[in-house]
Amino acid sequence: MTTPAVQAPPEVVTFGETMAALRAHSVLRLGGSLGLSVAGAESNVAIGLARLGHRVRWAGRVGADELGALVLRTLRAEGVDTDHAVTDDTGRPTGLLLTEPRLGTLTRVSYYRAGSAGSAVSPADILPALASGSRILHLTGITPALSPSAAEAVLAAATTAHDAGITVCLDVNYRSRLWTADRARTALRPLLAHTDLLIASEDELPLVLERSDAGESQAVHSILAAGVNEVVVKRGAHGATSFTAHGTTDCAARQVDAVDLVGAGDAFVAGYLSGLLHGAGIPTRLQRAVTTAAFAVATRGDWEGLPTQDELGLFDQPDGTTIR
Repeated sequence: MTTPAVQAPPEVVTFGETMAALRAHSVLRLGGSLGLSVAGAESNVAIGLARLGHRVRWAGRVGADELGALVLRTLRAEGVDTDHAVTDDTGRPTGLLLTEPRLGTLTRVSYYRAGSAGSAVSPADILPALASGSRILHLTGITPALSPSAAEAVLAAATTAHDAGITVCLDVNYRSRLWTADRARTALRPLLAHTDLLIASEDELPLVLERSDAGESQAVHSILAAGVNEVVVKRGAHGATSFTAHGTTDCAARQVDAVDLVGAGDAFVAGYLSGLLHGAGIPTRLQRAVTTAAFAVATRGDWEGLPTQDELGLFDQPDGTTIR
């Protein structure tokens, strides 16, 4: 009798709300065609990591509807473990977002997620997904904005993972349409005690501090003093900077023709965590992060253009290269 193979634990666990995404090709009020896909900050990161060859688990809730089935089918097709995803049987629907291009790379996003299945996520849904042997728990500041139970789930997961020696990564990822800066600060500050790696844009750093008027240097110093091991600041087209107690490392962005900026931050996180999982030093992690972000901005969609491991070197090929 053949003994079943023991499945290795996921290297990364993440959770949050993944929604159906309707993408317009022109202004919504003028009508026209829409493309249907899925999107969510955490699942974007999960797909990015899976494409780079990592074992990733996504947990959360979806509605017992066709859009929920689409979410789960898409994640599974991308190699993401959804064994701990919950299909809500209470009638809550899968959330929906609409994107429309406005000016160049400026995109307007409308959310329909109030009362959604994803917003009802709770610690009971998430804690079983944390596996012994996992190396990273990835969180964003979007999830605690969805509901009190979602905020409770984020804090419980961060506390449990940190106590178990799992690296906790928090991407602030502030969404002003979900909550105010003051509400975000109240929910995010307690997470610092359980966070090892904080990722944020320059303007998001004050959201984890008691004082909202702190400059970047003061903010980073305060965050490191709170016990966070590393702060990575995303600077968009100007690259990124890593801060640790041992010093500062800068990395320039890849120069590409931007097509769609949505999902670039998630792609950056996926690249950075991939480098961390491979044991790379900070300069190499940052280089991988800006590379995966460049793939995102050079293609349309939140995650569709993210690279596989063997595609990471494509930006180093001369313009006009045809790979045969």
